[in-house]
Parts: sequence; structure tokens; C-alpha cells
Amino acid sequence: MIMNCYQEWPEPIIRVQSLSESGLNKIPERYVKPPTERPVSGPVEEEVDIPLIDLEGLFSADPAKVEETAGRVGEACREWGFFQAVNHGVRPDLMDRAREVWKEFFHLPMEVKQSYANSPCTYEGYGSRLGVEKGAILDWSDYYFLHYLPCNLKDYNKWPAQPPYHRDVIEEYLGELVKLSGRLMKVLSINLGLDGD
Repeated sequence: MIMNCYQEWPEPIIRVQSLSESGLNKIPERYVKPPTERPVSGPVEEEVDIPLIDLEGLFSADPAKVEETAGRVGEACREWGFFQAVNHGVRPDLMDRAREVWKEFFHLPMEVKQSYANSPCTYEGYGSRLGVEKGAILDWSDYYFLHYLPCNLKDYNKWPAQPPYHRDVIEEYLGELVKLSGRLMKVLSINLGLDGD
């Protein structure tokens, strides 16, 4: 089946960073969500205590610690559907470096960033909108989307070459996230009564 692919965005794209730096006194209407889609603020009726799980036990040679940690993950997923994780195996210095190279990228001149612009055919690259609906309400953000897996979708032409060490840092960071995802998928599978492999 052949999918229709727009070659151009239905409307001109102005990057949110450019709008923000232009000295606007008011956010343009195309970025203002209707009231029904806005967050509701008000008094919090109960204290939210999102589960915080120390995943260090998953790396233990002690099967009891692995089982205990896996049980906490399973309970959090059943009760909450999600959890916060610490000691997950992704080094803090690597997370800091990944965050820093993206900050550096987003502070590059607009012309450099535009050379990695996405298109309606692929959201991969530097962008400010998802979807091709004309007149759509847009998010007030610029983003960068990369394919990492499966490998056949990875397009290094869309991976920033600046700052010079960007690709190496992001490749290492994403590799560690894949390892973490594999560990968590194994734990989730076991909690569902499936084979961990």
C-alpha cells in the first residue's frame, strides 16, 4: 500500500524559538489550546505519591533482590501504570552529557538547525509541528526526533553533526536506554507470567 506523503507543510513553519525571541507580547492563536484541552488548575485533593523504585536490585547477583525489585515494578505498574526509577544503570554523567549536547544544538544558529529540518514525510529531524492538518493548533515547542531502532530507519543524515561530539554522545546514551528497556521488558514479561526472554 502506498501512503500519501505531503512534500510541503500545509502552512509556513516558523520555529517557536524564533517566535519566542521576536519579542511577541502575545502567543499567536495557532498555539493556544481550546479551554477543554488545557490543564486544569485548582486545589489538589490528595497527595500524589508516585512510586519511586530503586532498580539497583535488578543488577544484583542475589536472586531474592532481583525478585523483590521485579515485584515492586509489577506492583507499581498494576497500581499506577508507571513509576519513577533511580539507579537504573544509565550513568548520570552520560545523561548530563546528552542533555548538554541537545542544549548546545538548540542554541546553534537557525540556519544550522534548519539544515536538519523535518518534513511531512518523516518527522525525523528538527521540527515545530507534528501532523499536516491545515489550521491545526500547534504545541509551543521545537523538538528533535531521531530514529534509533530499528536500524533500517536510522538516518545519520538527520543526526546533527554539531556540536562535533553530538552523534557519539547520543549514540552511547540511546544504547544505554535500549539496555535499560530490555531489562524492564524482561521484568514486565515475568510479572505478566510470560517467559523473561
